[in-house]
Amino acid sequence: MIRAPEYICSISPYVPGKPVEELERELGIEGSIKLASNENPLGPSPMAVDAIRGMLGDLHRYPDGSGFYLKEALSKRLDIAAEKIILGNGSNELIEMAVRTFLTPGDEAIMAKPSFVVYSMIVQAVGGTPISVPLQYYRHDLKKMADMITEKTKIVFIANPNNPTGTINNMEEMDAFMDRVPEGILVIVDEAYYEYVTSSDYPDSMQYLRDGKDILILRTFSKIYGLAGLRIGYGICKKEIAEMMNRIRQPFNTNSIAQRAAVMALQDMEHVMRSRRINEDGKRFLYREFTQMGIDYIPTQANFIYIPLKTIDAMEVYERLLRDGMIIRPVGKNEIRVTIGIQKENERFITAFKALFRL
Repeated sequence: MIRAPEYICSISPYVPGKPVEELERELGIEGSIKLASNENPLGPSPMAVDAIRGMLGDLHRYPDGSGFYLKEALSKRLDIAAEKIILGNGSNELIEMAVRTFLTPGDEAIMAKPSFVVYSMIVQAVGGTPISVPLQYYRHDLKKMADMITEKTKIVFIANPNNPTGTINNMEEMDAFMDRVPEGILVIVDEAYYEYVTSSDYPDSMQYLRDGKDILILRTFSKIYGLAGLRIGYGICKKEIAEMMNRIRQPFNTNSIAQRAAVMALQDMEHVMRSRRINEDGKRFLYREFTQMGIDYIPTQANFIYIPLKTIDAMEVYERLLRDGMIIRPVGKNEIRVTIGIQKENERFITAFKALFRL
């Protein structure tokens, strides 16, 4: 019998949720609300949707393998050379490309715990060793992460804002960390929720790139731009890093519809600003309700809220809310994560949550 290497067999696979339609069928419910995957409840920009419709007659053509127009649009928006931009089938693919490019069996990659589970999965998949550093006050302990760097370290992952906690590390902390990272180590700063951040103390990761640091900044069109179903993301880095990653990139890794929709989504800043306003309104509403209920929560800089339930079982909360048509995400034994929705979704969630605790 064929068998994969032990470092593959030991990976805990990512478990996706069932389709909403299947959950409704199984539970005999209708009109459920999904607040589990940090999607934009408004959906994509109408400009992006119109662009998609206009391309349906050209689906027999291969996409532009270089992503020329999207790179040009990003280049103008970011004021950076297009050759320093690399596109991916979601930022997930870019994580995998970076690990496959710069990590060899036996190498180490440092990351926070809990953080985005894909980091450790991909590191293990190439025979590398994930080194997990517990969060401190729900935030990356950058000092400890720097202390853990050894001659085996090749990559450090920093999710800022972090998923699942929604917290950020500030400018002073990031500056101190970047000053301690030796040359030859790639710092991957995952900014999937970048557009939702309102803190004035949020680090300018692009400045580290301008300063010549070995950094890969990851961003995505899956969150505030509402294009999660098309899987399109991008990385920003030195030209030399992009060139090395492009050596293993699949020829047509981003599809033509995703590229075109992303170009148009970038142009619709009104949609982005509306999405941010709705998120901030929803955040304030949920904060107020949680406070009145006596429920602890972690203030967020993203479009979701992390709720430590202390001794309450997260799976039990998930399953009981599911029966009320509310789909949230258990992210630990006693922790859940709830996406901020539009107001009627937030209100319905609070009603079900109060009923759960009999408040």
